[in-house]
Amino acid sequence: MFQYFVRRLLLAIPTFIGCTMVVFFIVQFAPGGAYEQQLNALKKGGAGGEGGAATAIGAEASNIPPTQLEALQRYYQVDRPIWERYLIWMALMPNKVDDYQAQIGKPRNVGNDQRVLVRKDAAGQLAVYDAVDTTKRLEEWHWDVSKTEGTVWVYRKQPSGLLTLDLGRSYQYRKPVTELIVERMHVSIQFGLIGFILSYVVCFYLGTQKALRHGSTFDVVTSSAVFIAYSIPGWAVGAVLLVLLGGGSFLALFPTGGFQSNDYDTLSFFEKILDRAWYFVLPTIAYTIGGFASLTMLMKNSLLDTMGQDYIRTAYAKGLRENRVIWMHAMRNSIIPLMATIGNVIAIFLASNYLIEVAFNIEGIGKLSFDAIVYRDVNVFFAFTVISVIVTLVGSIISDFMLAVVDPRIRFK
Repeated sequence: MFQYFVRRLLLAIPTFIGCTMVVFFIVQFAPGGAYEQQLNALKKGGAGGEGGAATAIGAEASNIPPTQLEALQRYYQVDRPIWERYLIWMALMPNKVDDYQAQIGKPRNVGNDQRVLVRKDAAGQLAVYDAVDTTKRLEEWHWDVSKTEGTVWVYRKQPSGLLTLDLGRSYQYRKPVTELIVERMHVSIQFGLIGFILSYVVCFYLGTQKALRHGSTFDVVTSSAVFIAYSIPGWAVGAVLLVLLGGGSFLALFPTGGFQSNDYDTLSFFEKILDRAWYFVLPTIAYTIGGFASLTMLMKNSLLDTMGQDYIRTAYAKGLRENRVIWMHAMRNSIIPLMATIGNVIAIFLASNYLIEVAFNIEGIGKLSFDAIVYRDVNVFFAFTVISVIVTLVGSIISDFMLAVVDPRIRFK
C-alpha cells in the first residue's frame, strides 16, 4: 500500500503542473486583464474601467508617457513571452525585482539607502557600479536596454514564485496574496469545520433512520424536505432567513450580518464563543443546508443495500439482536461510501460562497476569489487555482486511505 500512495503522490506532480498550465495560459490570453485595465484607467485620468484587448492595442497612441508605458509593461510582464511568465510564476526562472529606470552616467536611488551608477567598464560595456564607490562593481545588479534614449533599466534577479511560496501581490488590494488569504482563512475554517461536522452528524443519523423506517411517513417527509433544501440556492435561503429571523420583517433573533460584534475584542473567552456562535447560526444554515440531500441519501441507500446481504440475514437467523446486527455488522460496510467523500475534509479551509458572504456581509474567501475574477486580479486567482488543485489531489488520496482503513477487503497494490 505504501508503494501505491508513493505512486499517487508522484502522479500528482504532472497533474498539478498540467492544471496550472491550462489555467495560466487561458488567463494570460483572456482580454481585459490587469494591464489593460490599468492602461484604460490612465487614459481616463484614473476613472478606472475594465478595458479590453483594443485598449492595449491603441495604448501607444494614447497620452500615456512612453516611460510610464514601458514601466507598466515590465511590471505586468507583458513584455516577456508567455512561457517565460509561467516559468517565473513557478519560480523556475528568476524574476526581475527592484526594477528602476536609470540614466546612464548618473546616480540612481534604488532603495535601502543604496545608490547605483550605470557606466561603461574597461571593456567598453555598460555595467552597474556603486554610486559612492564608483570602482565597486555590483554583480548582483543587472541592466536592460530602455526604449528611452540615454536610459537603462537596472534590476536584481531573484526567484520568487510558487515554489518559493511567494504568490505575488494583489493588483487590486496592493498587498501580498498570502496576507489576503490568511486574513480571511479563519472565517472559512470556522464555517467549514462547523459545516463539515453538522453535515456528517446530521446526515449519518438521518440516513440511518430513513433506511430503518424505509417507506414510512417519516421517510417520505424527510426526503421531500432534504430535496427541497437541495433545490434552493444557499444565498436564497440566507436571504429568507434574514427576512424572517434577522430583523427584516418579522423576528429579530439574530444579527443581520457580519460574523462578530463590534466589541468582540473586549469580551471574555466564553463570551467570544457565544458571540461568534450567535452570528454563525444563519450563515451556517445557508452554507450547509444544500449538502444534506446527497449525504443523507447516500447513507440511506448504502444501509438498505447492506441490510439485504446474505450475511445480515444469517445474523438474524442466528438470533442476534437487531441493534447488534445493525450497528456491529451492517454499519461498518454501510459507511464505506461516506468514507469515499471524507477527503473533502481538507476543503474546510476553503469553505466559501460568494453570494452567501455578500448576503451576510462577510469578508471571506468566496468574496475574495470572486472579486479576483471580476477585476482580473490574476495573482489572487492563480493562488486559488493552486490551492484548489492541491486540495483536490490530496483529498482524493485521503479518501483512498480511509477506504482501506474501514474496509479490509480493499488493498491497493
